[in-house]
Amino acid sequence: MSRVISKVLSPAMQFWLRSQVEEVETLDISIQGSDRQILKGHVSGVTLNGNQAIYQGLHLGEVQLKGENIRINIGQVLRGKPLQLLETIRVSGAVAISNQNLQASISSALLGEGFKGLLETLLEHQGISEPSRLLESYDIDWHGAYLDNNYFILQGNLTHNGVTNPLNIKAKLTLIPPQTLQLSEVEIQGIPDINNHNVKDFSVDLGSDVSINSFQLDTDKLVCEGELLIRP
Repeated sequence: MSRVISKVLSPAMQFWLRSQVEEVETLDISIQGSDRQILKGHVSGVTLNGNQAIYQGLHLGEVQLKGENIRINIGQVLRGKPLQLLETIRVSGAVAISNQNLQASISSALLGEGFKGLLETLLEHQGISEPSRLLESYDIDWHGAYLDNNYFILQGNLTHNGVTNPLNIKAKLTLIPPQTLQLSEVEIQGIPDINNHNVKDFSVDLGSDVSINSFQLDTDKLVCEGELLIRP
């Protein structure tokens, strides 16, 4: 390992990565590049292996990531300043999430926004206008999220006009590479504005920053492999 990597860059990157997560059990980093490249602010590649990380309240099991052609503020790092990315990078790798991880993440703001977006899409798919406005009249307390073979199950309590009822959503998940998630065999119970508990199949666009190559949903674990853009 080069002197710049071992003495300067590796500790700085460890510190930066740990600052991005609330907690991580293990974190191993391998940095590729020559001193000459790194002193110009260019890192050829970084490989990261982590276990049991918490990011914005989202609990992740195993994380394996690799980034290439990374531009960093090496001049400031050499003066003791925090490491920063100077350009957007595309990171490839795999993430595993178990039922235990998912349940531990149920109260995270990140997951809550995802659930809200899912509900908006469901309501819109049922022909309901202004679904986001309608959701403002609901008070939803999520208490369960599970993986069961190819199915995703979401449970909570929905309060509307002072009346609280159980809310249950079940859907079969299928990936249409690289950015589309197909929901089929959808069942909904507990939303008063949806009369039919069975919803037609529909798709969710995951956005241009995501490119998923494989999506394996086992009995109690989701393993996802693909690419993700990380912006400065």
